[in-house]
Amino acid sequence: MYDFAIVGGGIVGLSTGMAIYERFPNSKVIVIEKESAVAEHQTGHNSGVIHSGIYYQPGSFKARFARQGSQSMTKFCQTHGIQHDICGKVIVATKEEELPLLDNLYKRGLENKLNIQKISIDELKEIEPHVNGLSAIRVPQAGIVNYRQVSEKFADIIREQGGEIQLNTKVEKIHEESDNVTIETSRGTFKARMVVNCAGLHSDRVAAAAGYKTDMKIVPFRGEYYKLKPEKRYLVKNLIYPVPNPKFPFLGVHFTRMISGEVDAGPNAVLSFKREGYKKTDFNARDLAEVLRYGGFWKLASKFMKEGMDEYVRSFSKKQFTKSLQELIPEIQEEDLIPAPAGVRAQALRDDGNMVDDFHIIVGKRTIHVCNAPSPAATASIEIGKEVVSRIPNQSHLLQAIL
Repeated sequence: MYDFAIVGGGIVGLSTGMAIYERFPNSKVIVIEKESAVAEHQTGHNSGVIHSGIYYQPGSFKARFARQGSQSMTKFCQTHGIQHDICGKVIVATKEEELPLLDNLYKRGLENKLNIQKISIDELKEIEPHVNGLSAIRVPQAGIVNYRQVSEKFADIIREQGGEIQLNTKVEKIHEESDNVTIETSRGTFKARMVVNCAGLHSDRVAAAAGYKTDMKIVPFRGEYYKLKPEKRYLVKNLIYPVPNPKFPFLGVHFTRMISGEVDAGPNAVLSFKREGYKKTDFNARDLAEVLRYGGFWKLASKFMKEGMDEYVRSFSKKQFTKSLQELIPEIQEEDLIPAPAGVRAQALRDDGNMVDDFHIIVGKRTIHVCNAPSPAATASIEIGKEVVSRIPNQSHLLQAIL
């Protein structure tokens, strides 16, 4: 019998395991992961940005946890010798009509208690000499890190505390009973006093397997990237972002210097035909059928038809993708770009067609479900883990058994 079983070995599941040991140091914890290593999906295909929280609604979990998370993530990396760089980023308006949007974003950043600055063209050129822009915001607390390395250290800490990481094990059914939870997997049955669902791209399915029906479904969006050729990396010093389109719930193509020194350009955002579909050719009949049968998806698609089509054009046309990048850096040419690995965003979508805009956690009797944790979840992972643990039901018989 375990005290806690965590479904999902991504960065959120592992941070939750660490947070459990901080509150219940004598507990017995198991992390159940279906892949052969931790951090194989959203975490391992992450752009590696330590986000500031500037984009998010003031007072939201995303705003608060990203701001706090950027600090706790930086401190964690310093403590454990993980390479990182708080290099800062610029958010750039390239058109006159973007200037009011930039002003609104600046005000939001101040509301979110961020130390940011509006900068002039000359100041922008000092930071990013090759960028085209009319005005910009400098966000000094943004940074870069390899989240796979962070996750591996999280896993090491769990093991050092006596926890187990059970790999190559797929959860199939969950039975929530009065005094424990039974977890049926591809490699046998496990029992725990509590289960925490951090299954990312499959979080809605795990919640359903435990008997919890929600008004949301995970819809996978693939983000496709290019990399700058090594001889063109000088065009990007750190992180360069456009002003996001307030009508479209993605950040737009941008430039990211990775901790390895490579420079990523992208992503676009297109529907993936498989929940773990990192290639255009990846396809899963069940995954796609679920999306196409879901009314919420069609409501979203009708609302963003033009923007969605533009994303697909960029997906299949390197020329159009390059044009989008040239709005920020005019010197970029098609031949400067080479294909890079894609990522898949696990975006929760409601029945009414609206995207779930914030992190979303559902508390059951003996289960807790993290049902929406896309970006900036990696940045915020330590804070999300603390929040999950704070929601463990204060049932005396449960806590007494663990303590």
